[in-house]
Amino acid sequence: MIHSMTGYGKATAEIATKKITVEIKSLNSKQFDLYARIPSRYKEKEISIRNDLSKILERGKVDLYVNVEELAQDATVKIDEVRLKNYYTEIKNLSLTLGIDEPEDWFEVLFKLPDVFKQEPEKLNEEEWLAVEQAIDSAVAELIDFRHQEGEALKNVLVDNINKIKALALNLAKFEVERIDKIKDRIKEALDSLENITYDTNRMEQELIYYIEKLDLNEEKTRLSNHLDYFLETIESDASQGKKLGFIVQEIGREINTLGSKSNHSEMQRLVVQMKNELEQIKEQILNVL
Repeated sequence: MIHSMTGYGKATAEIATKKITVEIKSLNSKQFDLYARIPSRYKEKEISIRNDLSKILERGKVDLYVNVEELAQDATVKIDEVRLKNYYTEIKNLSLTLGIDEPEDWFEVLFKLPDVFKQEPEKLNEEEWLAVEQAIDSAVAELIDFRHQEGEALKNVLVDNINKIKALALNLAKFEVERIDKIKDRIKEALDSLENITYDTNRMEQELIYYIEKLDLNEEKTRLSNHLDYFLETIESDASQGKKLGFIVQEIGREINTLGSKSNHSEMQRLVVQMKNELEQIKEQILNVL
């Protein structure tokens, strides 16, 4: 069973004065890469969150968003009197220096300036953090379910590609006898075209047999078939095996390339090109397998 690295999950939790919303999404990546945007009061928990998610999600570029909506105003907000007085003094002095009138409504001007209001830091309590953890767990569970569904669709595509390569490889056999005969005829014609040259026909037959054996495709076809079967076997394993499948795809590619270089037949090379096309599609899809 394979899982996609693409996924999305969302969950909410409520406590007495807050509504917590968690969103998490993931895309393909060679390693686990987390970007977390969370309220500052949860920063002390970020390392713990990162460690837990890396164990559960394994790989992928993961974005985690935690938003807290205040349902009731329970935080203490104060006016920074020192800052307010400094603003007032600076504006008053500036109006004298530049010869411009002072503001008519001082409070309207001053309260719009940065950091006039300050909010007392809110301590993280156990009830709130438990709610955050539960929301993260629910969002992650939804993301994993999403990955599973995407993985099933991905599996169907990959199996279809592999089966097409299998069918194309089997079609090579239709042209092998014709291919060998053409190679023999081409060599004999080349020898017969040479004037005033004699050769040992027995030795020529031996060399021809040796040459034909070097062009034999049975070994490559057998290895290719084994790699294709191994791919299908691996894709059915309990754990997602994205990296392993990637290695198998590399081996499949080597055998297909060898078949192409040894075929010496236009129809067979056409089949090889089609196999390469299917393999390229597999390579693209395999990047998203966990």
